[in-house]
Amino acid sequence: MQNQSKKDSSLNKRTANNLSKLIYEQRYLFLMSMPFVIWVLVFRYLPLWGWTMAFQNYKPAKGFFEQDWVGLKYFIELFQDKTFYLALRNTLAMSMLQITFGFVIPIIFALLLNEVKNGMFKKIVQTVSYLPHFVSWVIAASLITTMLSVDTSGVINQLLLRLHIIEKPINFLAIPKAFWWIVLFSDLWKEVGWNSIIYLAAITGIDMELYDAAKVDGAGRFKQIWHVTLPGIRSTIIVLLIMNIGWLINIGFEKQYLLGNSIVLEYSNVLDYYALTYGIQLGRYSYGTAVGIFKSVVSIILVLAANKFAKVIGEGEII
Repeated sequence: MQNQSKKDSSLNKRTANNLSKLIYEQRYLFLMSMPFVIWVLVFRYLPLWGWTMAFQNYKPAKGFFEQDWVGLKYFIELFQDKTFYLALRNTLAMSMLQITFGFVIPIIFALLLNEVKNGMFKKIVQTVSYLPHFVSWVIAASLITTMLSVDTSGVINQLLLRLHIIEKPINFLAIPKAFWWIVLFSDLWKEVGWNSIIYLAAITGIDMELYDAAKVDGAGRFKQIWHVTLPGIRSTIIVLLIMNIGWLINIGFEKQYLLGNSIVLEYSNVLDYYALTYGIQLGRYSYGTAVGIFKSVVSIILVLAANKFAKVIGEGEII
C-alpha cells in the first residue's frame, strides 16, 4: 500500500514536471494565443451570463439581485405558444431545403468547374458566380422583388409570358407556399459561387498522380470524378456538413424579413424573427432570452449528433 502511494506520488510529480517543461517550451505560442483566448472569454463566454435573464422577470431598471426569479416560467410559456411552433416549422423547413440544395449544388458546381479546361472561361465563370456574395441582402432583396414583380420590370413574369407558360403575370411574393422556394433560390443565386470556393481549393490538393493512374486504368472523366475527386474532398464535405447542421436552427431573419410580407407571414416567420418580435420589440427580454437558449441547446445537440455520425462513418469529425 505504501509502495503504491509512493509510485502514485512519483507519477504525479513526473507529470507536473513534463507539463511545466511543455509550457516553457511552448511559451511563445501560449503568449501569441492569449489575445484570442481573452477575446473568446470576453465576447463569447462572458455574455452567457445574460442567460440568467431567462429565469427572471427581467426589468432593466433593477439590479441583478433585485430581479424577481421565475424559474422556468418563460420556457413553459414558450412551449405553449402556437406561433412558436409555426416559426419552428418554418425554420426547419427552410434550413432543410438549404442543406439539401444549398449544400449539394456548390459541390456539383465545383466539380463541373474543375473539369473546365479553358482557364480564362473558368476564371470568368468563377468570378461572376461569387460576386453576388458581396451584395447585401437589402440590395439583393430589392433586385429579387423587382425580378418577381407583376409589372413590365418583372423579368420572370415577362419570360414566362413570352414562352406562353402563363397567361397572366403571377405575384409570386403573395403566394405563401412559394415563399420557402423563393428564399432558397435567392440564397442559391447569392452564395453558390462563394460556397464552391472551398471545394475548389480542396480539389487542387488532390495528388495528380491519382488521376494519371485512373486514366491508365481506363477511367473516363465521370469515373475520375467519382473515384478520385469526390473521395479526395470527402473530409472537407463532412466537416462543412457538420458545421451546416450546427446552423440548422440559426438561419437568421434578414431574407425572411426583407422578402416577406403580411400575406406570407405564416410561412416567413422564423425563430430569429420570432425572438425579435415577441422578445425584443415588445420589451419581453426574458422571453427573447428563453428563445435564444432553446436555439443554442438544439444547435449543440445537432452538432454533437452530426459529429458522432461522422466519427462512426470514418473521417471528418471536428470535435
